[in-house]
Amino acid sequence: MEYNSIEENPKVLVLNNQSISFLSEIAKWSQFLAIIGFIGIGFMVILALFAEVILNSFSAAYGGQQALGYGFFTVTYLIAAFLYFFPVLYLFRFSTNLKSSLIAKNDDDLTLALEYLKSHYKFIGILTIVVLGSYLLLIIFSIMGMLAASFL
Repeated sequence: MEYNSIEENPKVLVLNNQSISFLSEIAKWSQFLAIIGFIGIGFMVILALFAEVILNSFSAAYGGQQALGYGFFTVTYLIAAFLYFFPVLYLFRFSTNLKSSLIAKNDDDLTLALEYLKSHYKFIGILTIVVLGSYLLLIIFSIMGMLAASFL
């Protein structure tokens, strides 16, 4: 018999020892990556907040004028840190819930962990679509600008 959706399949999914071992390793690596992500976000925020001091010290060290555009740099890095925070948070929550579900053999924690993993990938997917769309618009406007400049 062929099923058209997951909901139509009456079978129960059971995890064997090898699957549980794989999930345990996934939990460890995903928690490691989430912690590294939080550290990276912290560095991005620190860099954004001290952008003016950093850019001016580099500029002064090399005999240049004061750097312009700290505001743009700061805002860009703060927005990037804000956007990066959510997928990292979802990944961290996935790992902690997955670990607790494997230790306690709790189906509810496993379900919650998988929900966070779904949210992680959904956020990354939507962000990827937005970035690719932005690139496409940039390319289109660049071509239009070049065409307009060639007719002047």
